[in-house]
Amino acid sequence: MARKKSPHLTDAELRLMDVLWEKSSATVSDVADALPNQPALAYSTVLTTLRILENKGFVRHTKDGRAFVYHPVVGREQARESAVTHLVRRFFENSPELLMLNLLDGKKVDASELRRLRKKIEEAEA
Repeated sequence: MARKKSPHLTDAELRLMDVLWEKSSATVSDVADALPNQPALAYSTVLTTLRILENKGFVRHTKDGRAFVYHPVVGREQARESAVTHLVRRFFENSPELLMLNLLDGKKVDASELRRLRKKIEEAEA
């Protein structure tokens, strides 16, 4: 049975998007060369993944001579917001409060992050 296509970024897709967000545009070779080598990806794997990202609407390409140049269509912040919304909906009963309580209870937030969160909460209340 074929795996259901996810509208969200997989780990492999995110690796490529990180490169495109950093560079703002890149060829398949540029992306492959910029990836950390753990694990290294073949050119054909990078190409296939970029095509998947294009089908999902995360990137588009233009042609420059014989090369396709890929450009992000979805920004990093937009992708983060979508991922967090998905996470909250799927695992936290659509409650941002439950997500934050889980992070705080699990001591996954350090003192400086807590200060920034308090400031953001105060700004939101004002």
